[in-house]
Amino acid sequence: MLDPRLLRAFTAIVEAGSFTLAAERLHMTQSTISQQLARLEQAVGSVLVDRAARPVGPTAAGERLLGYAHRILALQEEAKIALGDPAGTTVIRIGVPEDIVSTAMATVFSDFARRHREVQLDVTAGLSRDLAKRYRGGELDIVIVKEAEAGPDCRASFPEAMAWFETARAQAGWSNPMPLVAFPPGGLYREAMFERIEREQLRWYIAFSGSSLHNVLVAVEAGLGLSLLPRAATGGYRVRQYAPFGVEPPMVVAVYAWESAGVISDLVRPMEAVLAARCAPPG
Repeated sequence: MLDPRLLRAFTAIVEAGSFTLAAERLHMTQSTISQQLARLEQAVGSVLVDRAARPVGPTAAGERLLGYAHRILALQEEAKIALGDPAGTTVIRIGVPEDIVSTAMATVFSDFARRHREVQLDVTAGLSRDLAKRYRGGELDIVIVKEAEAGPDCRASFPEAMAWFETARAQAGWSNPMPLVAFPPGGLYREAMFERIEREQLRWYIAFSGSSLHNVLVAVEAGLGLSLLPRAATGGYRVRQYAPFGVEPPMVVAVYAWESAGVISDLVRPMEAVLAARCAPPG
C-alpha cells in the first residue's frame, strides 16, 4: 500500500514544479520532502520526478502515477469526511529512551492529545542507537536520542550528567576483577563504561546485563556490581555515586524532528522544555 504522506509530497512537487516551493506548502524542510519522494520511488521501483528539469516535472512513470495519486488522496479525504470525527486519523511516531518517558513527559503527551484529538501518538521506547537508525530510515517523526555529540540537524540538545553508581549498602571496596552491570551490546553507556575501566587499567567482567534501565538500576541496588548511569535517572533507587571514579563527562540528549512547523512543532517545544528541566544542574 502506498503511503498517502509520500503521495502528497510527490503531487506537491509536481504541482509546484519545485522541491523548495512544495516543502513550503507542506510546512516541512526540503530534505524531508526529498526523502519522502525517494521512499515513494523506492516503493514503486521507478524514478517519478525529473530533477534536472526546470521547472521540475514528472517522468513518464510519474505521469502514470499522478492520476492515481490524486484519486488516492481524494479518497482519503472523502473517508475522513465520511467518518466525521477526525480523532486519531493522523499518527505522529515518537521514539524515546526508556528513562525519558517520565511523568513530566507523559503529561506533555496528555496535554497535546487533548488539544489535538485528530492525532494519535505512537510512542516507542528503546536504545538510542536503534531509535536513531529508525528515525534516519523515516520510521519515526520525532526522536530523542542520547549520543556523544549532537548531529548538525538536531532541534535542540542538552547535557546529561553521568556518574558511576554502586549499591547504597556497599561496605568495602570491590573485588578484582571488578563486576559491572551493563546494558546489552550497542548500548551507549556500555561502551563508555568499558573505555573508563580500560583507562583505569582495571580488570573487569560483566556480572549482569539488563535490557531496561529499571533492570540495570535494580541490579546495582542489589549489589551485583557498578554501572555508569545518568544521574537524573537514579532517584528512588537505593544507590549512591561511586566516589573513586569522580565525575564523568556528560552525554548529550538530542531532539530530532523531520518537520519544522505545524502540529509536530507544537509537540516538540514542550518536549524540549521537559528535557531542559531534567538536565538542568541542581540548585
